[in-house]
Amino acid sequence: MGWVEDLGGQLVGLDTAPLIYFMERHPYYHPRVAPFFVALEQRQLRGVASTLCLTEVLVQPLARKDAALAARYRRILLGQRVVDLAEVTADIASEAARLRADFGLRTPGAVHLATALLAGATTFLTNDGRLARVPGLQVLILDQLVP
Repeated sequence: MGWVEDLGGQLVGLDTAPLIYFMERHPYYHPRVAPFFVALEQRQLRGVASTLCLTEVLVQPLARKDAALAARYRRILLGQRVVDLAEVTADIASEAARLRADFGLRTPGAVHLATALLAGATTFLTNDGRLARVPGLQVLILDQLVP
């Protein structure tokens, strides 16, 4: 898959949706994101996400009382370190506020982007086209990527 190969060696910021699509094997999106997560696992590229991502991915498994899925999310984000988690620091919160003010983003998206920017990511993977307005990162939108 060309777009993943083009990311080789880069630090990629990660939004919540691609992780959900991968972990829950979404019938349409899983084939698009699986090569990305395989590349992360093989250390062909690096990923960074906000700890807010952990909050977001755990909501549905906990609501459905799906302890196994919640444990898999914790394992990929906390145990295996396939994706580096960055805590929401005062600097990230301030940058997120600036992104909200400048680009009219919602708080979760602004926090995810601020995390990626301050971590030094060059690319950000999402399926939220509103996040592409922010300069400084190449924003890859899953719906625009060739499967």
